[in-house]
Amino acid sequence: MTGGTEASGDRSVAAGGGIGRVNTGDYVTQVERATLLPAEALTLSASGLVHLPERTKLFVGRERELALLDEDMEPVQVICGLGGIGKSTLAARWAANRVPDHQLVWWITAETPAELDAGLAELARAMQPSVVGVLPEDALRERALQWLATHDGWLLVLDNVSDPADLRPLLARAGGGRILVTSRRASGWQDIGRTVALEVLGPGEAAELFRGVCDAADGLDDLCAELGYLPLALKQAAAYCAEAGITPRTYLELLAEYPAEMFAATAEGGEAARTLARVWQVTLDRLGDTPLAVTVLRVIAWWAPEGIPRWLLEPLGTPLEVTEAVRRLAAHSMITLRDGELAVHRLVQAVVRADLAEATVTARRLSTRLLFQVEVKEPPASDRVRRQVAVHAEALAACTDPDEDTESDALLFLLSSAYLGTEMAVSRALPLSVRAEKSRRRILGPDHPGTLLAAENVALHASFANEGVQAVELLTTALTERLRTLGREDPATLATRERLARTLRQQDPKRAEALLTENIADCERFLGAAHPQTIQSRYALLEARFGGIVEVAALEELVVAVDRAEPEDPDLGAMIKRDLIFALATRGEVERALALAAEVVEESRRRLGDHDARVYLLHLTTIQVLHVDGQTQRARALGAALLEDCLRVFGESEMTQLVRRMTA
Repeated sequence: MTGGTEASGDRSVAAGGGIGRVNTGDYVTQVERATLLPAEALTLSASGLVHLPERTKLFVGRERELALLDEDMEPVQVICGLGGIGKSTLAARWAANRVPDHQLVWWITAETPAELDAGLAELARAMQPSVVGVLPEDALRERALQWLATHDGWLLVLDNVSDPADLRPLLARAGGGRILVTSRRASGWQDIGRTVALEVLGPGEAAELFRGVCDAADGLDDLCAELGYLPLALKQAAAYCAEAGITPRTYLELLAEYPAEMFAATAEGGEAARTLARVWQVTLDRLGDTPLAVTVLRVIAWWAPEGIPRWLLEPLGTPLEVTEAVRRLAAHSMITLRDGELAVHRLVQAVVRADLAEATVTARRLSTRLLFQVEVKEPPASDRVRRQVAVHAEALAACTDPDEDTESDALLFLLSSAYLGTEMAVSRALPLSVRAEKSRRRILGPDHPGTLLAAENVALHASFANEGVQAVELLTTALTERLRTLGREDPATLATRERLARTLRQQDPKRAEALLTENIADCERFLGAAHPQTIQSRYALLEARFGGIVEVAALEELVVAVDRAEPEDPDLGAMIKRDLIFALATRGEVERALALAAEVVEESRRRLGDHDARVYLLHLTTIQVLHVDGQTQRARALGAALLEDCLRVFGESEMTQLVRRMTA
């Protein structure tokens, strides 16, 4: 009974007022809300539906990649690569070209599962406008999936997918259509589809892309190179230049002085999230759960962009930790791996360096320490390893402020420049040695022995670079300081005087001869007649007196002396014997010269290895002797083999140029 009203029959309901809906019976389904759909809502129509972003107007190159997408008939294809490299633009161009082949072409931004679901729901709304505002999002998504599962001839473009696993629910139900994915993830697609790895543009294509936005030409090639031919960077720079009314050269100057601001800058109306500073920050945020990966990226930002050995990173963590860090960077296209070495785009490096966070400063110091540890370790590293370290030391010097150098920086640059000097790479050694001397002068003072040593290193490279005046000034100052602080008996003073005399040999032979005569007397007095420094000064005096052409008998006497030197100095011995080989060949004793050359080469190979620059110079001596003797064919054959080996070891270096010039 309710409110005085009584129910009288079986399953009857008594009501004393309005009670809404009442359900009775053995089997009842209660529906709180009901939606009456129009009849046309039961049918989905996708015919002719096209939804693509406007990203195809500024499009250059990519013929190879477009052909690969055309040829590959796999149901799922993946365009992967570094953020900003043009994946979405390529996908949009290819999809636009394929519109006539499909009844539906639909673009979905799918960076997260939620975005993918929202894109599918939007597709359902486009196919059934009558259900807009009627069905909930999950129902719309389901209707789109049902249609895709039961139809073919459609094309979905899923842009900027973060994780291959996000696509598995869709792929499990997709029917006979085709899916094109873009992603920064370079791995994890092997069970899903075939990948097309995207590289940067060529120089000509980069310039064409820039001119599509801004027709300024001054400095364009230099700017394209500085931006690493990366499409996003080129568009960003071109839009800025066009709006600001500046040339590419001016943009370069601004970029050098204000890197952080320029990497974040965009033209009016541009997408702030599509600047270089933001594009890669998204990836770095995703790597936050592997802090060492971010540390590795911050460290290698200070080195050369290519040829980074994995072993340089070993001190950063356990083998597993370092491997995992490298793996994750490669998986997110922040680095590439090839033959045990890492490579990183130079703009990624520049953006990372421009970050003013404390972690950037820490990584900069760490980058020096890792290189420095290789230079000073015992036993000494191999030539190949030191060659790699020198390349990265050069890059570090090029992107850092000399006023912020520590003594570790200065010593790294000094040691690397000294090594480059042994490889005849004088044009590379001289700037590093100058940097080391200036930093040591600031840190240690002008009179410190370490500063004087750095100055002598500069002088050595300056003399080889035909900068004799600079070398003489530096060595004169160094000798004066050594005499004042160390005295005339110190080996460092004697070595400096001998270097100064050698440098003066062409400019002032009389002064050179006087210095060497004085030096020989002091060497014999303080070091002894059998000391290598004494023998070297005697050798230098003979060269000064005879204009560099020393008689055979005098050289033979020096060879005997250097073979008995205490301590041993095999480099000095090889240098004197090299001159003796030339003297013998000039006198007509070719067989003896060749025999001595073979002996010296073999001894040097055992001591230094096959790929030391000094060994190559000795091989050149043999080739020159053969030319003197008229054995041209044999000389050319040996020269060609030596040049090929030199190119393989040194690349297009000054050492290679020397070999090419002397074997031509």
